[in-house]
Amino acid sequence: MKYSFISAIDKSENGGIIKIPFNVWEICKKEGDVPVKVKLGESVFVCNLIPEGNGVYSIPVSAETLKSFKIGEEYPITFRVTQSSAQESPYSTSNPIRKIDGIDVVIQPHDGLCGQSCVAMLAGITLEDAINVMHCGEWQATMDKIINALNYFGIDHSEEIIYTNGREGVTLPKCCVILEKMGRYSHYLVYFDGVGYDSNLGRIEHYDITKMKGYMEVYV
Repeated sequence: MKYSFISAIDKSENGGIIKIPFNVWEICKKEGDVPVKVKLGESVFVCNLIPEGNGVYSIPVSAETLKSFKIGEEYPITFRVTQSSAQESPYSTSNPIRKIDGIDVVIQPHDGLCGQSCVAMLAGITLEDAINVMHCGEWQATMDKIINALNYFGIDHSEEIIYTNGREGVTLPKCCVILEKMGRYSHYLVYFDGVGYDSNLGRIEHYDITKMKGYMEVYV
């Protein structure tokens, strides 16, 4: 569920803060730590809501993100509650870890790290760094964990996974994360500009879309 409203940014000690104009306990059915993905204007970032007491929460805006906005001005705001606790990130979609204009393949040292390898390829980091951010080991990466990692690195992506289930004639976007069914688990790989990047097989010049279960677009 997404929640949308218009509000101004107030100055805070560490950047800015946006007051949520409804009771989060009542509307979102969440208490305690509330990790969210926020869209502020055209900027997207992840954070944990700040509890003010009795269901009143605020959205923190980092000093880096605040550079693109003005204190006191009103902006359209949308947020959705995510499933796992958000890490404080120095990145946002307006300040991503990198612009994706190419992919260097990352080969996993053994099976079970394909999701982490996809994050490493998209973010342009080492596999070890991706594992540390995702906090998951072999066979533990899920699409939800991949999405949370992409959010952390400020890599913008679709909110929708398109399930094709081996259908032919599918036109893939320029960049996406592909899901393949592999026994009990899903296998993940990156597709960029007509080429597949598989942590097992390396570069795949002509990817067979009939093997694909679905995909999520990554905006480049």
